[in-house]
Amino acid sequence: MTPYDASPAQAVIRSPRLIDGFGRAVTYLRVSVTDRCDLRCTYCMAEHMTFLPKAEVLSLEELDRLASAFVGLGARKLRLTGGEPLVRKGIMTLVERLSRHLRSGDLDELTLTTNGTQLAAHAADLARLGVRRINVSLDTLKPDLFRKLTRGGDLAKVLAGIDAALAAGLRVKINAVALRHDNAQELPALIQWAHGLGADMTLIETMPLGEVEVDRTDQYLSLRDVRRDLASFWTLTDLAYATGGPARYVRVEETGGRLGFITPLSHNFCEACNRVRLTCTGTLHTCLGRDDASDLRAVLRGGADEAGLERAIFAAIGAKPQGHDFHIDAARPAVARHMSTTGG
Repeated sequence: MTPYDASPAQAVIRSPRLIDGFGRAVTYLRVSVTDRCDLRCTYCMAEHMTFLPKAEVLSLEELDRLASAFVGLGARKLRLTGGEPLVRKGIMTLVERLSRHLRSGDLDELTLTTNGTQLAAHAADLARLGVRRINVSLDTLKPDLFRKLTRGGDLAKVLAGIDAALAAGLRVKINAVALRHDNAQELPALIQWAHGLGADMTLIETMPLGEVEVDRTDQYLSLRDVRRDLASFWTLTDLAYATGGPARYVRVEETGGRLGFITPLSHNFCEACNRVRLTCTGTLHTCLGRDDASDLRAVLRGGADEAGLERAIFAAIGAKPQGHDFHIDAARPAVARHMSTTGG
């Protein structure tokens, strides 16, 4: 048994302390460790992005301190995101530092979302440090289409990364954004491929965050329609399985795999939201679909002690909105910031 496979009796049981104004316990923190990425996915960012200067980005020590403060206040799950988290210099040092909360039992899960391009080099170390599952963003298995959607990416690197993750014993979930004119017809094959690997699959509606130089109304595909189409040739059984996140899950009886649907536009999924997002600049967003922001970097760099930092976090959580108000508009995004700066 590894140090990360503690029994329930060894785990620290604590009542959640971060309760928002609507009675929801916030137990899940997503931490963007960088706004940089080695791909330029058309629905996520502009082709020629201006990235943040180094002085504005939290150091690894600051990221550790903020994430650890949330763990101390009852967060049970940490997810590292980006941009692409694995391009952040020293990222494995941060993973190693945060893994102490797994060993203590204060944290149930440390995980990350990645585009997979750097995964082959890091999969074994992630598993060694207590990461047990990861999400990989992948919208197509066609090399030419992948290159088009990512503006130059190499599909072979991603597939090699997924193979390395599975070989290291990591559980993999594939995330795909449904795009009307690009991968809509390919989605059944993508689902079959993922389930054939033993991986879960989640489909996501395109989200109206940031200017990306394309018309999202042209690419938007309702997952209600996708589910209806899939149900015309597969048996989809609703599952009670839930992570507290936005996905609604079914089992595809013909493949035996689990399939999730994340529907920010066709169905508001906020009633059980348990998460908040910390950007690499120390900005805390309590809702992906709103322009709310709390500047924890200023608190941190202003010399706050642990009590002062906790007060700032409590104030931000207390202002968490009841839900988002996403809408899709050809003229402008619903939220000005890019997904790559928010961390998904």
